[in-house]
Amino acid sequence: MSKNDKLGFLNINTSLYQTRISNKFLNRKPYQPADPRIILSFIPGTVFDIMTGPGQNVFQGDDLMILDAMKMKNKLKCPIDGKVKSIAVKKGDKVSKGTVLLELE
Repeated sequence: MSKNDKLGFLNINTSLYQTRISNKFLNRKPYQPADPRIILSFIPGTVFDIMTGPGQNVFQGDDLMILDAMKMKNKLKCPIDGKVKSIAVKKGDKVSKGTVLLELE
């Protein structure tokens, strides 16, 4: 720890602890929850099938597409009710983890 570290409080499981806080910690990017309207690939793979299209109404639990990864077919399900705004990939595309696959309105 450097001399530039400041004392601060950390909240861990509803308990406050006073400790030295580094500048790196103070300047970190704050946590933002994932946007449920943007469907990302959770694993690298190949788009095996797309079961929806732009403008189509979808409901929570509906199958949106199938991602083939490590010889397994992973069905991507819709997390919320909505309408498909755009599809950023096409059948046969290879995608890495975190790639935007589909966006809902």
